[in-house]
Amino acid sequence: MLRLKVEGMGCGHCVGAVTRAVQGLDPAAAVRVDLEAGTVEAQTRADPAAVSQAITAAGYKAQAL
Repeated sequence: MLRLKVEGMGCGHCVGAVTRAVQGLDPAAAVRVDLEAGTVEAQTRADPAAVSQAITAAGYKAQAL
């Protein structure tokens, strides 16, 4: 399980954008976004650095927890 702190999320659109970013790397990834806590958990086979970069490319600041 990959856990990330993600800044800049605040709505359902953000949840969708982050989920699509992760699933763009691993279509089978299970993604859980907690807007209140500003965290993302992903059950994925993708490289953690690549996931962080994909979320950053989607417009959010991401770092591993």
